Amino acid sequence: MFRRLLIATDGSELAAKAVTSGLALAKQLGAQVVVVTATEPWSSMTNGEGLAFDFPIAEYEKAAAEQAERILAKALADAQNLAVECETVHVNDFPAEGVLATVKAKDCDLIVMASHGRRGIARLLLGSQATRVVTLSTVPVLVCR
Repeated sequence: MFRRLLIATDGSELAAKAVTSGLALAKQLGAQVVVVTATEPWSSMTNGEGLAFDFPIAEYEKAAAEQAERILAKALADAQNLAVECETVHVNDFPAEGVLATVKAKDCDLIVMASHGRRGIARLLLGSQATRVVTLSTVPVLVCR
């Protein structure tokens, strides 16, 4: 059925449920796993004047890389505990775009991710990465809540 799953995570408690579900599914299927986390580009954090924070870009990138390493190390350890073959990827892109690019680059045939299930004004203002992935993906998407 599925041979290579992509599991997207941002390190949140909700995303951890998707990691757990995706790894359990991979274990049952004997599938490989690619776990991806995305760091939004610095430019998306800036205001119209090009300034968003009082620290330099290098500090942002360093902190983001350290956070991604922690997120991916946890997922990798969980995969190893289940004896699931796992690769980790950190992308510097918007989450949906990073997930979709990684699916193609790593030849995955199923995406597993969480959705916060925002509704109303919050969804309009914040958007939905899961909705964007489901809409644009060429492979099936399993959304966990």
